[in-house]
Amino acid sequence: MSSVLFDVPGPRARLRHRLYAVLAVAVLVGVVGFVIFRFAESGQFDARKWTWIQYEKVQLDLLGALMNTLKAFGAGAVLALLFGAVFAAGQLSDHKVIRVPSMLVVELFRAVPLVVLIFVFHYGLSLGAPFYSVVLGLTLYNGSVLAEVFRAGVLSLPRGQSEAAYAVGMRKTQVMNYVLLPQAVRAMLPAIISQLVVLLKDTALGFLITYDELLDFARDIGSYFEFGRPLIPVTIVVAVIYISMCLLLTWLATYLEKRSRRDKKVIELERKPAEDVVAAAV
Repeated sequence: MSSVLFDVPGPRARLRHRLYAVLAVAVLVGVVGFVIFRFAESGQFDARKWTWIQYEKVQLDLLGALMNTLKAFGAGAVLALLFGAVFAAGQLSDHKVIRVPSMLVVELFRAVPLVVLIFVFHYGLSLGAPFYSVVLGLTLYNGSVLAEVFRAGVLSLPRGQSEAAYAVGMRKTQVMNYVLLPQAVRAMLPAIISQLVVLLKDTALGFLITYDELLDFARDIGSYFEFGRPLIPVTIVVAVIYISMCLLLTWLATYLEKRSRRDKKVIELERKPAEDVVAAAV
């Protein structure tokens, strides 16, 4: 038996793959165990370094830092999606006066590192509160990446889709909104969610301009001598929060993808009887 892309592995190959998987898991467990051992040896699990989490003021500060992170992520995600949609449409325009400037803007902000954008907005343009510099940097950088994702998703569709729509008299805006985008979103969804995960992690760069988010909270609490300078314990807690949020986004992407597939199957099942009636009439 063989597949279209590769030969189906035989008994020896399957056994070899299982051995590789066991070795990989063993190595991963060994690395994690070594890290935990080194942390324990250096006193990172001492009770004194974890007493900070018992104080209500610290808990409220942690919750406030989490809210600030989510606020920057929410604003940056919405604006980045809008930016990406607008400039993707600009790059797909038939008019050169719109297409060329859109390409230049996207390539410019894709090439400039995010931390440079944040520094320019905060220290160069002096936008005031660090929140605005962080959100603007996240919007321009991630929005430019999303613009390429949107453009590639639309161009990946068969040309027959748009040609058939034009043949029935639809305008380009209608073709984009009613024909191309609904199909392209399904294909683009994993890449969009992946970029939103990147955007969520990029909010941590706000600590460089003293934006009060999770990483800035970890740096602040981790320097307290009365808690034994618990930088590693606080960082572990913050890392668990980031991982939980990223896993939640991944779960959301999986849920939306399954739902879109289920809706597509329902539409096809509803369309099939009508096609059978037409075929019978012919």
